[in-house]
Amino acid sequence: MTKQELFENIKKKQSFLCVGLDTDTKKIPEHLLNEEDPIFAFNKAIIDATAPYCIAYKPNLAFYEAFGVKGLISFEKTVKYLKENYPDQLIIADAKRGDIGNTSAMYARTFFEEYDLDSLTVAPYMGEDSVSPFLTYEGKWVILLALTSNKGSHDFQLMQDTEGERLFEKVLKTSQNWGNEENMMYVVGATQGRMFEDIRKLVPNHFLLVPGIGAQGGSLEEVCKYGMNSTCGLIVNSSRAIIYADKTENFAQVAGEKAKEVQLQMAEELAKANLI
Repeated sequence: MTKQELFENIKKKQSFLCVGLDTDTKKIPEHLLNEEDPIFAFNKAIIDATAPYCIAYKPNLAFYEAFGVKGLISFEKTVKYLKENYPDQLIIADAKRGDIGNTSAMYARTFFEEYDLDSLTVAPYMGEDSVSPFLTYEGKWVILLALTSNKGSHDFQLMQDTEGERLFEKVLKTSQNWGNEENMMYVVGATQGRMFEDIRKLVPNHFLLVPGIGAQGGSLEEVCKYGMNSTCGLIVNSSRAIIYADKTENFAQVAGEKAKEVQLQMAEELAKANLI
């Protein structure tokens, strides 16, 4: 999916919502545990209910790898279901890979060839040779960690060098020599607020994957105020606040309602920016 295709889908759906499929069998409705594949049964229902209101899905690999082979089968079935039934959805593998070059090349093969996914989150802290293997795939997106939403992000990402440049700023500057706005995005947490101003000074045209609204307390309005650009430039993720909004047999319907609420807010923000 190209940058322009992504923007066109955002305008068509009046949404830049990504639904995170962080599927935990301890949190899904109990009646699903009787299914042959509870994880896939949950995902399928959530996808069917929320697809009209979002433009991307982000399965977090940890929630599938925790169950070994069975979990990976559930992940593969989820990806296949999305591709066959909702081909306009961007699929983001939230795996945060990144290692020495030959190892990264194998990770890239896994996600971009074997699973044929659209995008993958990558940790940049081992440098260019750990990221470049992911960037060799035409039409695929690498999403680099820049400034994350968790409390511990302040431990390292805000550290300054002798000239006052923060580590996340160095990541943004240096990585632009590796890829471009057509194949690279950045993870920036919604909880970072006005820091989006500083980020946009360095990467004005790149898309940002923004976790942290909903359960983590990030403000959608603030993210849009400081982070939106002329092609929207935002993919805002919500996981728990949507997929675990209800634990009854109506869980999927409620998830759809929650996704629609977010979509309507996003439509307002897109209209304010004259993008729809």
